[in-house]
Amino acid sequence: MVTEYHLQTLRTARYFTVGNATDPGEVWIALHGYGQLAERFLHRLAPLDDGRRLVVAPEALSRFYVDAITEHQKVGASWMTREDRLNEIEDYLHYLDAVREEVTAPIRGARTRLVLLGFSQGTATACRWAVRGRAKVDRLVLWAGLLPPDVDPAAEAVKLRALDLVLVAGERDDYAGGPKLAEQSAALEAAGVPHRVVTFPGGHEIDERALGEVMK
Repeated sequence: MVTEYHLQTLRTARYFTVGNATDPGEVWIALHGYGQLAERFLHRLAPLDDGRRLVVAPEALSRFYVDAITEHQKVGASWMTREDRLNEIEDYLHYLDAVREEVTAPIRGARTRLVLLGFSQGTATACRWAVRGRAKVDRLVLWAGLLPPDVDPAAEAVKLRALDLVLVAGERDDYAGGPKLAEQSAALEAAGVPHRVVTFPGGHEIDERALGEVMK
């Protein structure tokens, strides 16, 4: 008979930052998509670094070889899989709480506005942390992804209404654009959750013009 056990253990995680670390007007925490790494993802958000923001990109806890067949093996990371998913979710919620507390500790003065951006797989992670984490998130940006099934707009309406919620997707994004974006927007509308929709003529990607709209 096989018996399953769980053991909590310390491990080392990493995150990357760019921008004003001591006196920012806003702190942005940006969560990458499946198979990406945080440092590369942060480069795609370069327009955010205007001297007024601190941009933080935590890296997901599970790394893997994206294509193990090629000679130069590309490494990516994943926030979770369906295997032991509840524990993986709890692990990254604690991890993101720790990242936020560490990067905001040196900031002087009054509380700084917190913006949370999730891209692709990172949208589900961002949603869960926004409603279950210790941080008070001011704006939640879901880019190229949707709310996960366990963050139901009706059930979480009170918490979601407290956020400045923005949905972003490319018009040619098969994963989260078109009808899927419209369906997500309708579900939020039915739950009485105010939100803004930003689209751009592209696919599953970060678009600089759309990022400019989100920054407003």
